[in-house]
Amino acid sequence: MITWFRYRPGEGIEQGEGIADFDAWVSDDESVVWVDLAKPTDEELFILTHDFSFHPLAIEDVIAEKSRTKVDDYNRYIFLVFHIVDYVGREEGLKISELNFFLTGNALVTVRFNDHRLFDFLFSRAERDDRLIARGSDFLMHAIVDAVVDNHNTTLEILEYEVDQVEEDVLGHADEETLRSIFTLRRDIVQMKRVVLPQKEVVNQFSRQHFTLISPDLAVYFSDIHDHLARTVDMADTHREMLNTSLEVYYSTVSTRTNDVIKFLTVLTAIFIPPTLVTGIWGMNFELMPGLDDRAGFWVVMSVIFVIIVAMLIFFRRRKWI
Repeated sequence: MITWFRYRPGEGIEQGEGIADFDAWVSDDESVVWVDLAKPTDEELFILTHDFSFHPLAIEDVIAEKSRTKVDDYNRYIFLVFHIVDYVGREEGLKISELNFFLTGNALVTVRFNDHRLFDFLFSRAERDDRLIARGSDFLMHAIVDAVVDNHNTTLEILEYEVDQVEEDVLGHADEETLRSIFTLRRDIVQMKRVVLPQKEVVNQFSRQHFTLISPDLAVYFSDIHDHLARTVDMADTHREMLNTSLEVYYSTVSTRTNDVIKFLTVLTAIFIPPTLVTGIWGMNFELMPGLDDRAGFWVVMSVIFVIIVAMLIFFRRRKWI
């Protein structure tokens, strides 16, 4: 599906869907055009070659859908690969969606193969305020990248909440589900960091004015995005350390529980050794055994066993073994 916006001074924003006369619009220096391709068909992808004349290698990266974050300068336009990160849940983990940008002097083409609420917000904003597009295609690209990074912060806040929940579980009643949550959250945080780190390097290039198509006025704005990404990396490292600490606490708790069980079983075994010894001796099949003919012999032996058990319990208690 193609959604497009076109701005011309004095005419305001024009919006539509489907294939239009994009090559003529791009030739008009007064126009600023934004073309968004969402889950494009082969016919819709053809406009990248026919209307915009983008390089086949860049188009190949778009179709592959598994490109790493990068920026390529083709002089006439800039090709940027970025990624949107969303947290689905502990079991599902992160959902990473690829977002491709083609930035020319007066046009921005975005290509994506997943729907995202982020673009509903951007479309609504473009309809309400023509400044989103009127300031130029490079400012428009900055606004989209900024929205993507803000979405990173939202994802990180959700992960932070999940980490806090795991900490409470560890300090409460940790079980195998808690351990599984620790490992899955660590995986998600590492994966997010792998996405954000190259984005940080790319945005840093924009902030240092390495590209002629990026206005010098945008340097400070991209620098702000770079700071947000740096903070995201730092927070990811902090959350990972918290999970490592939770993992140590979990293993310590499990070890303590195991020791408690072993101590209980040891004490229980030690208590029943003397009664077992007594009953074993008097249970031997000899004809002449002291006390065999005594009518009170059974109760005497049981009393002795009871006294031994109580005495051992008192001894263990005083030694603080139980």
